[in-house]
Amino acid sequence: MDILISGGSGFLGSAFSKEIMARYRAQNKTVHITWLTRDSSQAHPNDIEMVTYDELASSDKRFDVILNLAGAGIADARWSDARKEQLLASRMKPTESLLSFIARSSIKPKLLVSGSAIGWYGAQGNKPLTESSGFEVDFAHQLCDKWEQLALTAIEYGVPVAIVRTGVIIHPEGGMLGKLLTPFKMGVGGQLGDGQQIMSWVSREDWVGAAIFIIEQHLAGNNATNNAGQTNKSTTHDNTLKTANDTPAVVYNLTAPNPVTNHTFTKTLGAWLHRPTFFTLPEFLLKLMFGEMSTLLIDGQKVIPQALQSAGYEFKQPTLKQALEQQVL
Repeated sequence: MDILISGGSGFLGSAFSKEIMARYRAQNKTVHITWLTRDSSQAHPNDIEMVTYDELASSDKRFDVILNLAGAGIADARWSDARKEQLLASRMKPTESLLSFIARSSIKPKLLVSGSAIGWYGAQGNKPLTESSGFEVDFAHQLCDKWEQLALTAIEYGVPVAIVRTGVIIHPEGGMLGKLLTPFKMGVGGQLGDGQQIMSWVSREDWVGAAIFIIEQHLAGNNATNNAGQTNKSTTHDNTLKTANDTPAVVYNLTAPNPVTNHTFTKTLGAWLHRPTFFTLPEFLLKLMFGEMSTLLIDGQKVIPQALQSAGYEFKQPTLKQALEQQVL
């Protein structure tokens, strides 16, 4: 199998690359990973190939799967107008490059897996959200929806698309947990606001496992999601998107099956680190500190991975306690 990854050196792409290569080699299967990069001198493992965007524009290389993960972190900086433009451009431009490659490829990829986030649903409080749920319009939704709709144009070239809406990733090397470890270790960690907002999370190990599962299911021609969830205003049934040419397009929530409140998350993290969690950051202070971006911290989303579970994926770390206990600091 030949896989091209945009964002391959990132928090998820690097973990995916390492795991699928180890897994396939243990099974005596062949897999080749290529990272799409803007800098050909970027450090990378010896068994990873590199291709620049300029090289891709004229390449005739064939890939079985494209994994599209490039994009600036949505919670890495306050949402100024300039930052919003950067967040959108960092997703749209790599996706446009991949679509241009797909359009002129004589042998098309068998699958495009394109990133998104549970922000697509907007802030909906404690309402359970599956792939068939609707959305509330806010910036996070608009960002995710534009990215998804662009990726879905791959179906015009006969390439199936799987949209993966990712929750909060749990792993000490990065993401939300990576940022929280220092204050929590110092004993100054605490809940956000009233702590009742729902956090939909997934361990990085299960994110990688689920991504590999999705790829293998689709390449095997076994679309096991026919009885799963669905998605937005353009859906027909389950998690299958309606397309003009009947090319498969589906969406998956990449979240663990047991979302938790921020209060529970705080107490579970404190217990794992053996540290107190007495502090609270009040809502007004979060809004003052982070502006519009504070919605990511204050407003909850209870997202359920219905499509994955219906397809038969078994989570290795279905609870937050299990996910944390598996981490090594």
